Amino acid sequence: MAIARALVNHPQLILADEPTAALDKQSGRDVVNLMQKLAREQQCTILMVTHDNRILDVADRIINLVDGRLESDTSMKEFVTAHDPKNLDPRMFML
Repeated sequence: MAIARALVNHPQLILADEPTAALDKQSGRDVVNLMQKLAREQQCTILMVTHDNRILDVADRIINLVDGRLESDTSMKEFVTAHDPKNLDPRMFML
């Protein structure tokens, strides 16, 4: 319902603060897929704040903040490549 209310006036920007926080995995996926579809159809931008890494694949751009500071600003492809275990320094895991 909140998504419908946010889109009724065809805004150019929608701010979504933890839209999947209280949802199970499938419901969260359904919500972000719906948001992505509606954003494309209505040509609006959605700025989504989340701790749910399972939904990052719907993003066109990922801005990562750590302790209030910008850590990275990348495309989805660049983010996945940078966080792929195959690309991590193996010395990070030595005990």
